[in-house]
This record gives sequence, structure tokens and C-alpha cells, in this order.
Amino acid sequence: MMSRLMVIGSINLDLVLETDTLPSPGETVLGGRFSRVNGGKGANQAVASARGGSSDSPDVVFLAAVGDDDFGRSVVQDYQNEPYLNASLIVEKKGFATGVAAILVDQQAENMICVAPGANAALSVTDVEGLADEHFENVAVLLVSMEVPLDTINAAVKRSKAGGATIILNPAPVVPGLAEHGVMNHVDILTPNEHEASQLSGIEIQDVASAVEAARVIIRKFGIARVVITRGSDGVVVVDGDGQFFEVAAPQAEAVDTTAAGDCFNGVLAVQLASGTVFSESVSLAVQAASLSVTRRGAQTSLPTIAEFAGHSTN
Repeated sequence: MMSRLMVIGSINLDLVLETDTLPSPGETVLGGRFSRVNGGKGANQAVASARGGSSDSPDVVFLAAVGDDDFGRSVVQDYQNEPYLNASLIVEKKGFATGVAAILVDQQAENMICVAPGANAALSVTDVEGLADEHFENVAVLLVSMEVPLDTINAAVKRSKAGGATIILNPAPVVPGLAEHGVMNHVDILTPNEHEASQLSGIEIQDVASAVEAARVIIRKFGIARVVITRGSDGVVVVDGDGQFFEVAAPQAEAVDTTAAGDCFNGVLAVQLASGTVFSESVSLAVQAASLSVTRRGAQTSLPTIAEFAGHSTN
């Protein structure tokens, strides 16, 4: 019986500086508050999944890479201590630094991010192919994002798909060659934000109608069963393979930091689907969780447990 959720993606250490305003190119902005928190899209999504399921949800298995440095050892220890998160597949890459993200956040919760991938770029096809079949046999849902190599993602997608898993791909960011890569043809659910959906469809998204049009183009182009476009405070638009769509509104929230909101959405969506929750309800819960996450500072420090967001109104 399929029961597990596997997450594949990056691990970064986030170096966060909160400022009054974001600097323009060549500008120095004085002041601000510094913090160091665990991040990376893959890790954020894995932690969001582990926290966003019920007590009888499947454990989240996380495949990722860190460097052989103090940063890497520190974050792995943290993930080993995270309830419901299985960190046994995190690979230590000799001679590589752990990924680092420099993040600037202003008082309006807008952010700028620069990432040095380090060991994330060294997570390889061999790392995936070297895993025993048992790691993929019971995977109900595979959640992947784009801060590790495409060929590595493709190898994991193929092994999981062969076992009957549902594939959720968060195309963040839209890396060069993604549209042409064969991995897109194996995806069941694609979860771009508006900017990413525009890149993949060639349609500028300004409202619900243009979001639906963009999703329909993506579906026709890649044969994806569902496209879920996240629109920040405007909620999400979901379009299926028949062109039908529905919206889920986001609860009103006083945003202070949007850094990991998309990762929170993806993680909760994945774990709810892996738990057997119907699709529409899984999307609603994911929106509720993401809306709560933006009211808190940091990446993984902002990710809520299901007890904190379940039942939160979307009106």
C-alpha cells in the first residue's frame, strides 16, 4: 500500500537581513536585523509537509545534499530532530560547501534572494539510482522543486512514477531547459506562481482569466493533468486537463515575510494528497497554511503545524 511522501530538493542556510527598504543596484542601505535560519526550497517543503499532516499522515522522506562543513552538519541535525521527517537520505558531499541563500526582506514583506547552490548542484543521478527499490516502492506522492539538477529530478520522477506515485513539480525557479526537458511530460500536478506560469506559457498574468489561459496553454503543451497557479494574497487558480477551473481565496493576513509561502503551500498540498485528502480540500488547506506562514518571519520558522491552520477561514 502506498503511504509515503518523498520530497527532493535543496538545502540552504538562509542568511536573512531585514531592512526598511530594498537597495537598488549600487546602493548601500544601512540598518536592519540579521538572522540565520534553515532554508532551501526542498527543505522548506519537506518541513512544511512534516508539520502540515495529521498524526496519522505518512512520514516525509527527504532526499537532498549538504556539504562536509559545519553548516551541513548543523542543518542535518535539525532535520533529524524534526518530528515526522525522515532525514536518512540526506547525502554529504565531500569537497562541497552547503548551499547558502542571502535574503533581503523589507518592511512591506517583499524580498530579494541570491543563492550559492553548493552541494545542491552535486545531488546526482547516481545518488538516486543508488537507492534501493524499497525507497520508491511505497511512495504515494513525489514533490520536487528546481534547485537541484534537472537530470537528478528526472531520475527520481521516473522511479517514483514506475511505482504509481503522483508527481508534483514546483517549477521554482524556471531553470534554463525546463520547458524542453522530458521531466515535464511525467508531471501530474504543476504548481507555478504567476511569474513562473508566464514564463512557461508566454502569457502575462494579470487576473484570473489570464491565469486560466496560461494554465490551459501549459496543459496543452506538456500534457499535465492539473496546473495550480499560486497568486499570493489573491489565492490560487486550479485548472484541470479538461480546461475546467476553480479558485481558492486566501484568508486576509498581515504579511511580514513572504519568503517561504510558496514552499509552505506545496508541502501541505503534497502531504494532504499523500494522506488521501481529496484534491480540492488539500488545496484549501495549503492556502490556509501559506496565508498563516506570511504572518511570521523566516523560512522554516514560519511554517505552521496543521493544528495551527486547519479550519482557518478562507472568507
